[in-house]
Amino acid sequence: MERFPEHQRNAKILRARDVTALSRLALLLFCGLLLSGGFVLAAEQHFAAVQDGYKSESLRIERKKLIEDNQRLALEKEMISAPSRLEQVARQLGLEPATAGQIARSDSTRQSNSKIEVTEPKTSAKKASTR
Repeated sequence: MERFPEHQRNAKILRARDVTALSRLALLLFCGLLLSGGFVLAAEQHFAAVQDGYKSESLRIERKKLIEDNQRLALEKEMISAPSRLEQVARQLGLEPATAGQIARSDSTRQSNSKIEVTEPKTSAKKASTR
């Protein structure tokens, strides 16, 4: 039993397009794209801020280490250039303190050209033979 006859022609139904529905759909699509673009932009800004925070923290740690190194080196410089340490090193090199006879002053009346003359120290025979 056939319900539909084979030769029956169905008429094509043409519907009128609903322009308001299409415009609402386009507006909804535009708003959705705008909103999702805003979320993407906000996420990008957030990740950039987090990355800058990490860089800032690493630079802060590096600065702290450099300040500590600078303080350590300044202390080491002060220890090395201390008068007692310099005297020990000078004695190891064979230097001796200047005596009063080694320093001669020129006329004290010439105030503009007052110079201190240093003469060569007298070397002992022991030092002269080692040179």
